[in-house]
Amino acid sequence: MTAPLTNWAGNVTFSAAQVHRPTSVEQLQAIVAGSSRLRALGTGHSFSPVADTTGDLVSVAALPARVEVAADRRTATVSAGLRYGEVAVALQAQGLALHNLGSLPHIAVAGAVATGTHGSGPTLGSLATAVVGLDLVTASGQLLRLDRSDPRFPGMVVSLGSLGVVSAVTLAVQPTYDVAQTVYQGLPIRRLATDLDEILAAGTSVSLFTTWSRDVVDQVWVKRRTDDPRPDLGPRWLEMRAATRPLHPVPGMSPASTTEQLGVPGPWHERLPHFRLDHTPSSGSELQTEYLVPRRHAVAALDAVDAMRDRVAPVLQVSELRTVAADDLWLSPAYEQDSLAVHFTWIDDAAGVAPVVAELEQRLAPFGPRPHWGKVFSTAPDAVRAVYPRLAEFVALRHELDPDNDFGNAMVDAYLPR
Repeated sequence: MTAPLTNWAGNVTFSAAQVHRPTSVEQLQAIVAGSSRLRALGTGHSFSPVADTTGDLVSVAALPARVEVAADRRTATVSAGLRYGEVAVALQAQGLALHNLGSLPHIAVAGAVATGTHGSGPTLGSLATAVVGLDLVTASGQLLRLDRSDPRFPGMVVSLGSLGVVSAVTLAVQPTYDVAQTVYQGLPIRRLATDLDEILAAGTSVSLFTTWSRDVVDQVWVKRRTDDPRPDLGPRWLEMRAATRPLHPVPGMSPASTTEQLGVPGPWHERLPHFRLDHTPSSGSELQTEYLVPRRHAVAALDAVDAMRDRVAPVLQVSELRTVAADDLWLSPAYEQDSLAVHFTWIDDAAGVAPVVAELEQRLAPFGPRPHWGKVFSTAPDAVRAVYPRLAEFVALRHELDPDNDFGNAMVDAYLPR
C-alpha cells in the first residue's frame, strides 16, 4: 500500500488522486490542458494547505534544469522546480548572486516566490522582488512569457499558484559578494522598545531569536556584507556578547546544520541562509506561523506577544524576528509597507498550538497583520482580504487567466473568492 503524500512537516495530507511529474515543458502543457483541477507542488515546505487539491498535483522538479544567465549578466532564467541552494551554487560559479535568500536553501524557487517567502534585511524585499520574468502555463495549456512591461505582472508573481503553473522564473542578479555572520547572545527584551531599529539595521540581514520564556532575546544573528563600510560591531554590543562557538537557533539543537558563524567571511549563499543545503535542518516535526506587521507598529506588536508569553512559550521551539522591505506585488505580505515578520516555530502539536495561534491573531489584530500564505494561520478570510488593497484586481486576474477555476482549491477560494 502506498503511503499518503504529505507536506514536509506531515501536518497536511494531500487529497490529490495523482501526482504528475513532466520532464518537458510540452508535457507540462498537455497535462495542464487536460486537467480540470490541478495544483502545482514544490518541495512541500508550506505548512498551510495552499498546495492541496482534490484534483491532481503536478511537480515541475523533473523539468530540465536551467540556470541561464543573460548576456548583460543582469538576469538569470531558472527552472521553477530548482531549489534556491542549487540556483545559488550555479550563480556563484559564474561570479553572480541574488539580493537575498531565505533561511532554508532547500525550498523551490517557484513555490517560495508564489507564497511571498522572504529572508531578512530592512532594505531587502522578499525573494519574489527579484522576479523580473515568468514562464506560466495557463489553464488552456498556453505558455505565457511575462515580464515587468505587463501591467498585470505585479499581480502574477505572488499568486498562490492560482493563475497557472510556473515553469521558469527570471531573476535579477548582481555581482557576487561575501558575507560574515556573527551571533550575539543575551539581548535584554527591554532593548526592543528603545533600540529595535538600530538592531534590525545592524547588518545586511539580521534575525532575532527568542523563546519568549524569559526577559532576553537569546540570539541576534547579524549577517554583514564584507564591503559594508560601517565599523565592526565588535565582541560586545548593546549588552550582548558575540558567541565564541557556533549555535543553532533552537536551544539545545546541534549547530552542525547551520551556516558558518564567528565572523568568518564566505560567499553570500553560504551565509545568508541559516542552514546548509547539504544538511537537513530538522526532522520536520514542527509547525510554523508567521505574521508581517507594518514596521511602524513593530514595538507595539512585540509587546502584544510578550504579554502572552506564558501561553506562547510552552508550545514554542523558537520565535524569529526579521525585516522585509516594502514591494509592489499585490498579494505580497509586504505589499506597500516595510514590515516586521514575527515568526513562530511551534512544537508538533496541532491541538495545543491552535488556540495559541488564535489568541495571537486577536492580540495582533489592531496592527493589521498579514499572515504568511505558506504557514499555519486561522485569521478569518474577510480580515485577510481587508489588508490587501489590490485584492479585487487580483480576483479579476484570476477570472481572466483561469475562467473555470482549474487552479483553485479550498484555501485559495476562501481567501481570494471569485
